[in-house]
Amino acid sequence: MTLTDQIEISNLTKAEAKAELARLADVLNAANTAYHGADAPDISDAEYDALKRRNAAIEVLFPDLKRNDSPSDLVGASVQGGFVKVAHVVRMLSLGNAFDPGDVIAFDTSVRKFLGLEADAPLAYTSEPKIDGLSLSLRYEGGRLVQAATRGDGEVGENVTQNARTISDIPQHLENAPGILEVRGEVYMSHADFSALNVAQTKAGGKVFANPRNAAAGSLRQLDTAITRARPLRFFAYAWGDLSAPLAASQKGAIDQLASLGFSVNPLTALCDGPDQMLAHYARIETQRATLGYDIDGVVYKVDDLALQARLGFRSTTPRWAIAHKFPAELAWTWLEGIDIQVGRTGALSPVARLAPVTVGGVVVSNATLHNEDYIAGRDAGGAPIRDGKDIRVGDWVQVYRAGDVIPKIADVDLGKRPDDSTAFVFPVKCPECGSDAPREEGDAVRRCSGGIICPAQAVEKLKHFVARGAFDIDGLGAKQVEQFYRDGWIREPADIFTLKERYGVGLKQLKNREGWGEKSADNLFAAIADKSRIPLGRFIFALGIRHVGEAGSNMLALHYGEWPVFETAMTAARDPGPEWEELNGIDGVGEVLATSLVTAFAQDAERASIDRLAALLQIEPAKRPDTDGSPVAGKTVVFTGTLVRMTRAEAKARAEALGAKVSGSVSARTDILVAGPGAGSKAKKAVELGIKTLDEDGWLALIGAL
Repeated sequence: MTLTDQIEISNLTKAEAKAELARLADVLNAANTAYHGADAPDISDAEYDALKRRNAAIEVLFPDLKRNDSPSDLVGASVQGGFVKVAHVVRMLSLGNAFDPGDVIAFDTSVRKFLGLEADAPLAYTSEPKIDGLSLSLRYEGGRLVQAATRGDGEVGENVTQNARTISDIPQHLENAPGILEVRGEVYMSHADFSALNVAQTKAGGKVFANPRNAAAGSLRQLDTAITRARPLRFFAYAWGDLSAPLAASQKGAIDQLASLGFSVNPLTALCDGPDQMLAHYARIETQRATLGYDIDGVVYKVDDLALQARLGFRSTTPRWAIAHKFPAELAWTWLEGIDIQVGRTGALSPVARLAPVTVGGVVVSNATLHNEDYIAGRDAGGAPIRDGKDIRVGDWVQVYRAGDVIPKIADVDLGKRPDDSTAFVFPVKCPECGSDAPREEGDAVRRCSGGIICPAQAVEKLKHFVARGAFDIDGLGAKQVEQFYRDGWIREPADIFTLKERYGVGLKQLKNREGWGEKSADNLFAAIADKSRIPLGRFIFALGIRHVGEAGSNMLALHYGEWPVFETAMTAARDPGPEWEELNGIDGVGEVLATSLVTAFAQDAERASIDRLAALLQIEPAKRPDTDGSPVAGKTVVFTGTLVRMTRAEAKARAEALGAKVSGSVSARTDILVAGPGAGSKAKKAVELGIKTLDEDGWLALIGAL
């Protein structure tokens, strides 16, 4: 298999795509834990973000394979200590990714499909360079800059207002601006300024930065504003959030309006009519990449018509109307010094290559993912050869690549440099952490430890997941602290976290007397833990770390069941065939795999007891439902079937959920309304048998006041 075949996601078979999504889920969980929990990232921010985008790009091409624990449902990074937290009025989301022309065409196709547009219908996009910097939101009220905030996790960022005021590209006052205007863009550093900064840092004996993006991020997040003022930061505006009045009717018009208000906007932003012009502009920007004087890592395409953007709306963490087209991979050769097996939260045995350090795309690389035992052996999940069938061995001379700046991978092996005494790598069939059997189930690309809660790797990883962003996100309790407390026997399960103060707040072995801790840091941790004793239902379900249940799936379940007692009772009852099992499987977006995983978790005595002990210590808040006052379908279960004419199925589902309805994929006695278009089959027949109210599309639109 050639390098091009490996990096072009559109060439993946369905089996390969499924295996890749499983691998990405495990790798991203480990990266997320290192970054958010231990505050010791083993990959750069750009690598982390791009890894998520690669996952999303595969999901664009294989939407039926999207996992319920998809890393695509994660956004950015949680806010760390040192800055005041700021809640964004309008979420700051990440973008989906494209890695080749096929992905761009697929993006255009998906937009047209959602909007119900023909393939040859006019549809304009803006195309602009994707700046490799740090996202920043600027809020103006009455034309005056009142707040600047980093993206954070998309919902909550850091207040860096005073630092932002030192950046010359950021206006302090605006003339003729809307009363409320939230401008979004990227803080960056030019190549020349970056070089000069590192020279000055070296002379002063200070920190030397690895790349301009890190320098910009580190400079903006200084607690001492004087340091930020001394750093040569720049700002490009390219979007907006909260507005009291529209800027324009189009993306390009709004960008032009921002320029007229005094913001720097990228001069390479252009209007394009369809994928051919988008790809041509991408090529033009790519040829200028080395001479721009600042770092870019791709091109961003956005639907130009803002009314269409509003119709397209958002997925859980990305807009449907925009995508980032990443630049190609970079390559390097180095020695493979060893193969380590890491055990993840779900028990997956993941092989990692230890490499002689080498610079790839400006980043020093010392590790590379090896996917699974099939990949090491030189075959794909279906048994077909990859890399022309060449296996990977310790001591090999290997070619490393970073497709779209993601975690490095091995593209090729130079057999001419393979040592004479080389032997094939034997993948373990026992867990390296606990010695339990590690079988590979039929249809699974990886081996998994069967030790469960007796496996320290799984126990620790589950605890790291529990405290990570998206779950409980407890300030001061990250991966490093979890490992320390687990190793010392202070924490064995999540419930132990909430009794930590009771057990180690006083006495001879109290926390404040431990190395690295003091009275203030101990009190801060106990306060942070107490603060998280109230938790929304969706976050609580996600924090349990049940396999296949990601953030999006957790929130979906929370919205459906509403309250913890209702959810808990349903999961208990669903272990047996019956209405509860049918209801769970009928939730739109829940499949048999996710449902089985949930029911199994609640049926395991040890795991259920651990969940019950945890829940008893918490106040689990009911799910926040949309404001549906006056909605005629709030709380009702709706099923769509047949062909819809006035809107696409995806648009109909989104509109129903916005009105507070539950959208199911199957008809049951719990269904309230069936919306049946032409071609409705067995669902319509079953609805008649059950006496369920059935409407055609016009009837549905009339009911919700949209006709």
